[in-house]
Amino acid sequence: MPKLYEALAEAFLAEGVDTQFVLMGDGNMHWSTALAKLPGVHTVHVRHEHCTVAAATAYNVATGKVAVASVTCGPGVTQLMTALPAAVRARLPMVVFAGEAPINAKFYNQYIDQAPLVTATGAHYIAAHSVPRMMDYVREAFHIAKYERCPVVLGIPYDLQKVEHMANQPYETSAMYQPKVGRMQPDPEIVAEAVERLATAKRPIILGGRGVLWSGARDAVIKLADRCGALLSNTLPARGLFHDHPFGLGTTGSYFTSLGREMYESADVVLAVGTSLSYYVGGGHYFAKACKIQLDDAPRGLRDGQKAADIYLRSDALIGVEAILAGLDKKLGVGKPTAAAIRSKELAHRIATEPADSKPFDIAPGMLDPREVIRAIDAVVPKDWDIVVGGGHQAYFNTQMRGRPAERYTTVREFGAVGNGLSYALGVAAARWQGREGKIVLFEGDGGLLFHIQELETLKRQGFRILICAMNDGGYGSEFHKLRADGLDDRLAVFGRPALENIARGFGLRGHEIRDVSAIPKLFADFAAQGESEMWNIQISDKVTAPVIRQTIKRGHGNM
Repeated sequence: MPKLYEALAEAFLAEGVDTQFVLMGDGNMHWSTALAKLPGVHTVHVRHEHCTVAAATAYNVATGKVAVASVTCGPGVTQLMTALPAAVRARLPMVVFAGEAPINAKFYNQYIDQAPLVTATGAHYIAAHSVPRMMDYVREAFHIAKYERCPVVLGIPYDLQKVEHMANQPYETSAMYQPKVGRMQPDPEIVAEAVERLATAKRPIILGGRGVLWSGARDAVIKLADRCGALLSNTLPARGLFHDHPFGLGTTGSYFTSLGREMYESADVVLAVGTSLSYYVGGGHYFAKACKIQLDDAPRGLRDGQKAADIYLRSDALIGVEAILAGLDKKLGVGKPTAAAIRSKELAHRIATEPADSKPFDIAPGMLDPREVIRAIDAVVPKDWDIVVGGGHQAYFNTQMRGRPAERYTTVREFGAVGNGLSYALGVAAARWQGREGKIVLFEGDGGLLFHIQELETLKRQGFRILICAMNDGGYGSEFHKLRADGLDDRLAVFGRPALENIARGFGLRGHEIRDVSAIPKLFADFAAQGESEMWNIQISDKVTAPVIRQTIKRGHGNM
């Protein structure tokens, strides 16, 4: 008779799981081993529990599939407390199989009440303590993950997993219980209000977020922008959404280009589609003069302590955009122009040619301007390669790479945590599963890399090929720039410049130090010609401050 952990593994397979990110312990080792043996399942064993969930979030972004991570009970679960909030706030579905202490044990030194820890992050916790209902718990976990778009931790006591289990009926997947309700339709009165605003707007801009991707609304949004003469832009998670449009301004909010900021300051209407308009996107200091229309399936009037928009259109992104298009044609006549006058040949030329940021800095000999580094890398990396980004000060610069689609950009920044870049790269590598033919570039800071440098061993063992661009400024850039601005001692945020290329070699990977951007084309050609992951220790100046930090300092970084 099969064991319960085997039946649980079969249930996960039935839910469509093809990849698991796992760190084994007593509480999950039987289940994860059983799942790994099932046909079509790819298992990535990582070296730190945090990285199971962090990698799973990136896997979800790259594939759209429900991601699966697994850890043991107690200390295995406590290590997830930084990764889970990011997935919660980014609305990324996943199921975490977590062991629990044996339910029948008198004493177990890894026991802790796991549910309060998990729920404090905003994730859902299911305590699976009934053997007869065990398959119900699994189905519920996947149902909640998919339809509430959030991570779910499934806690199953270690001893219960090993009892014998005979199913009375085949496992019924969560898909069998999916309500067929169709796409969310907008309120016609609110559509008419949005149409009126866009018809009379002289300087309209349309802002697209992840909801545009989830809904498949990109082409419709572009059609609407062309119909009403609007400019286009995107949130950071949807970077590159309109990369091939001549009037695409790039990223909105904290990661504005100079030109993007200029255009938004003069906008009179901003239509935000499929985005929550968080503080870092819709802050009042970004486009205070504009009438903000939010088209989203879950709009919130109060978001991050501020008013999110002026008009709220609750709808699926695609259906809502199509309704506005139809409304404009009905109001104005098919093909008749709106009042918009923001597009011009001169503006299209500026979008195509102006650098994102041109502020001069005093660069010491042997150090590189990170903006020049990114331009050099952008010139040699093919546009169909995946770009993965960690956090911290360095993350701004690579965001300005041009001509790269949103589907090939991965970052999760909603919790503001650094140290996730390697994990994200692992998740994307598992999603693409190209092995030593991998086409993935990771940008991460020196500080962020050192958080989880042990995952270089995972890259080597798994056989993934990833180019790791370590933007090494010798410390924690966001912190030392702010300390200097406040006239304070920055030494506690400056750590020196470790030989990251040698660390990579120590794990059996390739490594190079870069102090001259002219070396980049040949180094990339050499990397692309072989099958091993590689670390570029890029020595960037600690004097170049990203615009987002300059603006934060200007506003007073203690008063967000």
